[in-house]
Amino acid sequence: MTNLGDLEVFVRVIAVGSMSTAARDLGLSPAVVSKRIKRLEDRLGTRLLQRTTRQISLTEAGQGFHERVIAVLAGLEEAEAYASGRSSEVAGTLKVSAPTSFGRLHIAPHLKTFMEAHPDLTIHLVLSDEFTDIVGGGFDLAIRIAELMDSTLVARRLAPVRRILCASPDYIASHGAPETIEDLKRHHCLPAHNYDAWKLEGPQGTLSVRPDGMLITNSSEVIREAVIAGLGIALRSTWDIGPELKTGKLVQVLPAYEGSRNVSLSAVYPSRQFLPAKVRLFIDFLADLYGPVPYWER
Repeated sequence: MTNLGDLEVFVRVIAVGSMSTAARDLGLSPAVVSKRIKRLEDRLGTRLLQRTTRQISLTEAGQGFHERVIAVLAGLEEAEAYASGRSSEVAGTLKVSAPTSFGRLHIAPHLKTFMEAHPDLTIHLVLSDEFTDIVGGGFDLAIRIAELMDSTLVARRLAPVRRILCASPDYIASHGAPETIEDLKRHHCLPAHNYDAWKLEGPQGTLSVRPDGMLITNSSEVIREAVIAGLGIALRSTWDIGPELKTGKLVQVLPAYEGSRNVSLSAVYPSRQFLPAKVRLFIDFLADLYGPVPYWER
């Protein structure tokens, strides 16, 4: 039977992408980590990792094995919590992926409350505007703002996401306000990604608008600052610009049109029969924090 410790070493190597870093985290020498990975591969009779001088990657067999090992280890953790009656007492590390702006504005300020309630739990929060590989990256869950497609992952809706067209009063004073959706073609627009169409819902139903803009960036935060500065019209989430709407730094334009209602804020995690207590508790915390009418809409 495979040594459970070897599985934990294997998962850690994949999570950090380095045998030396995994060795340091686990309090082992790099030679011991390498030996244990080789022992695991020898027992299975297949190579799990591709090793170069610069990086480590999973083989096809390694990818499938890794997904199943993650599920096994999570199940063991949940079984221990259940058997010992400690389902609300969690320890270890919770690795979470979240969008950059949302994580900074609506997760980071609330971590103190959650961490004080669970002092033995370490939070590893990774902020990125790219969709992360949850399994391959060793994440326990990811917070996503998207129209989720069918996948092997499980998603729990945390809150609705309302997106509106907006501009600064200075921009409106200089260029006027668009009166119809066709007027957007004559305005400076600020798409979050230059080639992404705006999916809108209006009086005639759902439509797609491909905005033209003078600013090209992969950063949602740059677009936010640009629309506040008066560079054009943007489609922004109310969680992102709530304070600016309240103070008048931004105003809504074309109020009959809003972003697709299929986009929502969700917690996404690998499909498992047993959800680890630390994951369940964090998702419940966020769901209670945001709710069906999130605080940024009140």
